[in-house]
Amino acid sequence: MAPFSKLAFITATFLVTTFAIPSTWATEPPADLCTLLTAAEVSKTLGRTYDPPEKSVAPRPYTNTPEGTDCNYSAKGSKLWFRAYVDPSAAAATEMFAKLGEFYSPQTPVTGLGDEAYFDPQHGLHVRKGKVRFYLNLEDVDFTPKVEKQLKELAGRVAGQL
Repeated sequence: MAPFSKLAFITATFLVTTFAIPSTWATEPPADLCTLLTAAEVSKTLGRTYDPPEKSVAPRPYTNTPEGTDCNYSAKGSKLWFRAYVDPSAAAATEMFAKLGEFYSPQTPVTGLGDEAYFDPQHGLHVRKGKVRFYLNLEDVDFTPKVEKQLKELAGRVAGQL
């Protein structure tokens, strides 16, 4: 019976490490948040050629909150603004998402993206996934169902990596 117990222990250890470690990796965003959305992905999804992102620091929404990252993708006649913040925890991100959401009403809820998502009145897409909050806004274009679908696709790519 001892060999069976040893085999069961090894199998259980293997299964736990196989499935637990990747989920831990998936919760930590990359140090460079602009890598979550490449210019190639933006260009393919939006149907025009976008330059690599111009990266800058996004301001803190409130004192003692983390700074974020702005990634601006430019194309002739258009610009995609991708802003992301990493909060200390999912609970802190949830609280901040709700607090900032008060400034973006009325909201149009979006299902199937991250843990929660909505379009604001100016057609910016706000998403929270775990401890990451991000925003996508396509400037200088008419907001149509096609553009809405494209923004959702880009947001899905980002959320899928978190």
